[in-house]
Amino acid sequence: MTDHAHSGGSGGWISLYRVGTMILRYWYIIRRSWPRLFELAYWPLVQMILWGFISQFFATHSSWVATAAGVLIGAVMLWDTLFRGEIGVSVSFLEEMWSRNLAQLFVSPLRAHEFVLALMAMSTVRTIIGVAPAMVLAIPLYEFNIFSLGVPLIGFFANLLVMGWSVGLLVSALILRWGLGAESLAWFVIFAVAPLSGIYYPISTLPDWLEPVAWALPSSYVFEGMRGVLIEHRFDFGLFASAVALNVFYIVLASVVFLYTIHAARREGLLLQQGE
Repeated sequence: MTDHAHSGGSGGWISLYRVGTMILRYWYIIRRSWPRLFELAYWPLVQMILWGFISQFFATHSSWVATAAGVLIGAVMLWDTLFRGEIGVSVSFLEEMWSRNLAQLFVSPLRAHEFVLALMAMSTVRTIIGVAPAMVLAIPLYEFNIFSLGVPLIGFFANLLVMGWSVGLLVSALILRWGLGAESLAWFVIFAVAPLSGIYYPISTLPDWLEPVAWALPSSYVFEGMRGVLIEHRFDFGLFASAVALNVFYIVLASVVFLYTIHAARREGLLLQQGE
């Protein structure tokens, strides 16, 4: 790596060195705290175990579940991907708020869009650490291998992760605008889309007037696609393409809102007033 890159020079639009430095900063925070590492994997494991037993019960009492063993466990794991994707962005951002470090970050050569890339990258790391143990343990515990979904699993995972980033960036913008009094948004906002995403049931279960709202969410296409693979053994490319198109729109929108909020906070001096 050149001296220019090491110095964080501003020659390019993006400095991978600065983005990598931010990722390392967040990684060191996690690595030095076993409770943080434990928390990342704890809830996905509890969810997987709980829904594993529920699935075993329904498999003997429901023909719909019996036709696709693991459809509920798979839904739980993918839902956790969305949740971890959102919380991965929000918590990394909150780390800066809690430590009153935002002002210091933005008097450094770090650019706002590089900060966004670092938050997204760290969200990916947090999500993998969180959901991977549950995905692996489901194999011996319930004989359900989510990796048997094959290539479609990558598409489902990526779409839910990107949707999580979008929600996380919007939540972070709200926290930056309204202060730490709004930090609880990071933990509960994502659950507003859960009933509409068809995690455990088809979208057609929803009332007619609510279905258009559900189809405006990328997650709805992902969970419908997952059921298509597990129950009908077919990958619906139309559902996948719709999820990608919506995600492109939402991630651009969320990034613009977050970057504008950062710009406004710097202009108004709000970065110096953030903290617990």
